[in-house]
Amino acid sequence: MTQSAPFRAAVEAGDLAALEGLFTEDIRMYSPVKFRPFEGRAMVLGLFGVLLRTFEDFHYVGELDGTVRTNTDDTSAPTEALLFRTVVDGKQVHGMDLLHFDEDGRIKEFTVMVRPQSAAQAVQQAVYAGLQEAGLA
Repeated sequence: MTQSAPFRAAVEAGDLAALEGLFTEDIRMYSPVKFRPFEGRAMVLGLFGVLLRTFEDFHYVGELDGTVRTNTDDTSAPTEALLFRTVVDGKQVHGMDLLHFDEDGRIKEFTVMVRPQSAAQAVQQAVYAGLQEAGLA
């Protein structure tokens, strides 16, 4: 079983409560929605609440694992990439979640990348609207 298995199961089930214990308190999430990362467990969980409501037919289609240097502190960390497909506002989205783990197996850094550009724009608009509605933007 990979380190990301509990994360993957929680996301695919839409189980926001199950995600809470999988993140470090000071998690940083880099998103195509804004330039600066979302910081801290509470903010990232708030964002995931929006994502779980915004993405339609979300499913993971593959995974890769290795070691990558993090953005936060430039140290090497166990890393897994989860490839996904979803629909946002009628647009097909292909993406990747890049998860960096701490020594306890919790996610300390998270990067999301999506394509194509028109889908990235649809994601940005839908997520930003959801963040505003949730009082997080």
